[in-house]
Amino acid sequence: WPSSITSFHSALSPGARVKVVSSRQTSTSCACAAPVQGHNRFRRYVPRMLHLLKIDGAHVATPLLAAIDLIKNGARHSVPTDFLRRTSKWHQHLKMQQPSDQRLWEVAVLFHLRDAFRSGDIWLAQSKRYGDLKQVLVPATTAAANARLAVPLDPEQWLADRHAQMEIGLEKLSKAAKRGTIPGGAIEDGVLQLSRLPTQNPNGAADLLFDLYKRVPDTRITDIMLLVDDATGFTDAFTHLRTGAPPKDRIGLLNVLLSEGLNLGLSKMAKASNSHGFWELMRISRWHIESEAYGRALANIVDAQAKLPMAQFWGMGITASSDDQFFPTTRQGEAMNLINAKDGNEPGLKAYTHVSDQFAPFASQTIPATVSEATYILDGLLNNDVGKRIKEQYADTGGFTDHLFAVTSILGHRFIPRIRDLPSKRLYVFDAGGTPQNLKGMIGGKIREGLIASNWPDILRIVATMTAGTVAPSQILRKLASYPRQNDLAVALREVGRVERTLFMLDWVLNADMQRRVQIELNKGEAHHALKNALRIGRQGEIQDRTTEGQHYRMAALNLLAAIVIYWNTARLGEAVVQRQDAGLPIQPDLLAHTSPLGWAHILLTGEYKWPKKMIRRTADLGYEAHGLTQCGQTKLMQLRLLLTQHRYATAANMPFDICAYPGSSHWILPGLMRSVWFRPHLFDCRKALLTHRIEFA
Repeated sequence: WPSSITSFHSALSPGARVKVVSSRQTSTSCACAAPVQGHNRFRRYVPRMLHLLKIDGAHVATPLLAAIDLIKNGARHSVPTDFLRRTSKWHQHLKMQQPSDQRLWEVAVLFHLRDAFRSGDIWLAQSKRYGDLKQVLVPATTAAANARLAVPLDPEQWLADRHAQMEIGLEKLSKAAKRGTIPGGAIEDGVLQLSRLPTQNPNGAADLLFDLYKRVPDTRITDIMLLVDDATGFTDAFTHLRTGAPPKDRIGLLNVLLSEGLNLGLSKMAKASNSHGFWELMRISRWHIESEAYGRALANIVDAQAKLPMAQFWGMGITASSDDQFFPTTRQGEAMNLINAKDGNEPGLKAYTHVSDQFAPFASQTIPATVSEATYILDGLLNNDVGKRIKEQYADTGGFTDHLFAVTSILGHRFIPRIRDLPSKRLYVFDAGGTPQNLKGMIGGKIREGLIASNWPDILRIVATMTAGTVAPSQILRKLASYPRQNDLAVALREVGRVERTLFMLDWVLNADMQRRVQIELNKGEAHHALKNALRIGRQGEIQDRTTEGQHYRMAALNLLAAIVIYWNTARLGEAVVQRQDAGLPIQPDLLAHTSPLGWAHILLTGEYKWPKKMIRRTADLGYEAHGLTQCGQTKLMQLRLLLTQHRYATAANMPFDICAYPGSSHWILPGLMRSVWFRPHLFDCRKALLTHRIEFA
């Protein structure tokens, strides 16, 4: 029910805010007109709901609980305002109302009830989302035995270590400021001045990438999906919801995934495909598509892509970046599509995606357009096997909070955000008097060590609960961040985050390599967004699903399709490198690190989506002779000869292979190997008009 109150508030309060902000001459009574007029909308059901719910709260919320009882019982009262803060603007609004008019007062109580639920000062018994935070946390003994925690159990040891690190960091920054050796910056009169370092693109990187993609054949998206499924078996993850059996109709399932990923919908895909009708696709979608299946399929592709040789040039899979991407949506439907002024005047949603240093989008989740993205970073790191291996996590300006700095440090992840207004951020130190004189203007306050020490066991319980998976990390962080001034545990976690953020800032200012590394990884995320924009060709890129579940499936399918394209490009770029080596063209290994598998110009995304009507199964034994005709079952084959020169599937250079083809078909069979691969048409002595030839190795 708190979401119902939130929906009511969002329907009323934005109009009031717009009136206040748009014109300073608007009176207070006009600003409150919308909540008062909408009072009857919720007055009919709120008292009954309050009677049914078991609401409890902390001592600080006692005045608010008393106000809730007045609304619940409908008793006469003198409009108490002791639940309001002294600086609250509600005091001014309530004074403008008639003493007998209690409508605005009830709206104020409901607003504060919503905020109290978010902060954890008020909770519901037996509720996961709105329950007492400390009741949800794992026991202290469980937290002490958690191997994921990278900090000592004794807070004094942690404080002593951070004391030493901060003293060293402040001294280094002070000396660099005096010598004028800060990369791209300086400290003058206690004010940090820092400029972004210029990018360094090695000569020849762009030309190499262009040449490699010229060697990649133009391919239909349907053929790419079939090939990647042959290599990874990701369709086996979409088991039947009732029987748990893998899908029998692989082509139909790929049709459904492609329609969702391209944002076409099942009806248009049925018209554009040569294999299935609408009701067949609908049946497959209902019995095989679920959120967990998307996660399993994505993990299969990501793991397989990390094992390809080309992926090793881009990274080791231990660093990642995360960023959000806005998608416009329809205004109608039960899903609450919000308007973010930063992204325009249309409603929409965001997909928050984690991309590894090997370009793999290993985690993605759908979030509202107006929320802070910082709280969702830990979801991708803790609820994903790839995320658990990440050592350094990069994010943009909107992706950091002090709470996030604290939790990532306790878990052993190094959190490195790119903070746009870094010079305006203040440093927090243990001893303000011992700070170097030229840095005193950058000091924002003193760390409250006593508060950290007294809440240290509960801080470890919070982090251990996040790793346990019983409660989403984003849900815990949202609750802690909503009203930190009223919650000692949230304030203590913020103090830990201030320590970690100060140490990060001291390192960032002096570390030019770190600044460039963050820029490179965040650019990978931006290029990943461009690939997704190219893939969602249907409905002018607008997400028209009216349910939250439908929107989630649409985003998950798009992320899966992007991962399929990335796997395909990674494999093909590796073969293009071999072709350059065979042609005697030099390749510098350091230039390969600047290539990318995010190209799509060679992929045919539009037109008819044709699938093979009968899938050819691999055979264990195949009759084979070096020359002449051969018999395979009752089918006569004609033989063609192909010369593979130092191909990665060949066992020796210049080794000739005999391949077999069914007459009148473009399906080729190569005896001796159990892999699938694609070849350029010019490698064949005949059928040169064909774009590609699929080869099944027996």
